[in-house]
Amino acid sequence: MTEQRVDQGAGGTILFDAARAPQVDADWFSPHRWRERGALRSQPGGRGGVAIIDTPAGEAVLRHYRRGGMVARLFGDRYFFTGGDRTRSAREFRLLAELSRRGLPVPAPIASRYVREGLRYSADLITAFIPGAATLAERLSDGAMNATLAGRVGATIARFHRAGAWHADLNAHNILVQGGDTYLIDFDRGRLRRPSAGWRHANLARLKRSLVKLGARDAAGDTFDAEWWPALMEHYERTLRE
Repeated sequence: MTEQRVDQGAGGTILFDAARAPQVDADWFSPHRWRERGALRSQPGGRGGVAIIDTPAGEAVLRHYRRGGMVARLFGDRYFFTGGDRTRSAREFRLLAELSRRGLPVPAPIASRYVREGLRYSADLITAFIPGAATLAERLSDGAMNATLAGRVGATIARFHRAGAWHADLNAHNILVQGGDTYLIDFDRGRLRRPSAGWRHANLARLKRSLVKLGARDAAGDTFDAEWWPALMEHYERTLRE
């Protein structure tokens, strides 16, 4: 259970879990400050990558929100401000807190921040680091993908869908594998929705396109369509009905 607190100051508006970190200030969102303390290491992933930081609340992932596509050339890391509770960082923090409360496998939220500049704002999010985890894309690349893993992924996705949790960008980079556990990460723009077969199937189709784009069919040949994806769907349907 998170103990959510809000702190407003010159460094922006910070939402944090006081149960994990009794106090969070603007320095928490500065990679430069963590580097000065020898407490930063970077890891590829996402737009521009993320920073792994060693905080008083434990190892964590610091992510700065950046736009993608053509719009990034115009607005970069700025978003239109429509209210503090509607900022991408605050919404993702609170969604992760709710999903975690429901027992779903997501990285625990530690802190989020937005800095308003007139009609626009920039934002950051800090979540707990999951040690020893690799993305599903990495498991595919290193040859560790198989029907058993695919089945576990399907069952995990079904747990989220059963709870009405919609992931806006369900792809192989946003699924983490740690031993026998799987997690979903990066819930930017995600939300809780009324159960519907339409959005659930669209989520799965997006993941399938991601795997194919990453070369799953090339790596596995007929095995992808004959074994891996059927195993994922079998475990998904079975878990969805539980």
